[in-house]
Amino acid sequence: MKLLIIKIETSHEVEDALGVYSQDVLHALGTESRKRADFEHAGWEHDSTVVKLDEIKDLPEDLQFLAYFDEEADPKKLITQYQEKLTELKSYGLAIGQAKITSSYIKDQDWNTAWQKFYHVIDFSRHLAIVPEWEEYQPAFQDQKLIKLDPGLAFGTGNHKTTQLAMMGLERAMIAPKSVVDVGTGSGILAIAAALLGAKSVLATDISDEAVTAAHENIALNQLTNIKVAKASLLKNVTGKFDIIVANILAEILLDLIPQMDAHLNVGGQIIFSGIDYLQLDKVKQALQEHNFKITLTMRQDRWVGLIIERQER
Repeated sequence: MKLLIIKIETSHEVEDALGVYSQDVLHALGTESRKRADFEHAGWEHDSTVVKLDEIKDLPEDLQFLAYFDEEADPKKLITQYQEKLTELKSYGLAIGQAKITSSYIKDQDWNTAWQKFYHVIDFSRHLAIVPEWEEYQPAFQDQKLIKLDPGLAFGTGNHKTTQLAMMGLERAMIAPKSVVDVGTGSGILAIAAALLGAKSVLATDISDEAVTAAHENIALNQLTNIKVAKASLLKNVTGKFDIIVANILAEILLDLIPQMDAHLNVGGQIIFSGIDYLQLDKVKQALQEHNFKITLTMRQDRWVGLIIERQER
């Protein structure tokens, strides 16, 4: 089996936006970034590292963004979609660099193992650390919980700022055992984090078959028995109510989720949103207000915003 690669020569300013767009809209199997700055900074380390930039093959001018798709995907259509996204991002005032987009193919087993050397332990907080399956780690604190992860072809390594904002929200919200639904679970990282933080039950949903498979595998890797995984489009066809709804997805998809939330949120429940570009925040605020929700906490890292939300008092 082969994978289709869409390669974009662009600017670091749009790296996060392209990553989330690839995940939530185009349903890419995975992404990778090569930044010129990373190669330059490696030469500044005080560990005898020698980096000769002129000897590095295909060195990016700024950022080389790669998105991986099934070989049956239409490369021309994807290139057009990425071109339109870059034009949109440019309209926000972001630099998009060369904006050169090309396509090629690679054997999937080559990609599956090659990216692992760039993914290491994330000592996220006092309570949580994210540990790749192939690495060893001793907790910084006796009661620090470890999220063991092999993302495979699904999204959610914990590196992305939007994932970390959602985890911050979970840490704040999980002050007692609660029921949780993780909408758009990807690798299952947020569902696993919720379970380790003390959730009494977790439902993880995703529309992607690859994500459902990866979530099942990572839940088993963490030996958790209180998480169920279901293939679903947001909360459509999901039954039951929850104390916490968490969703780390693009703002335009969150807008589709908002009308579904009231029917699935317990009295006194909370909602955690992440994946919101700050330029889209006003749209999200307006939609929340129209559906009788209020924002109780706003978190921001760079251009990404996370929210904790509750029902308005009637």
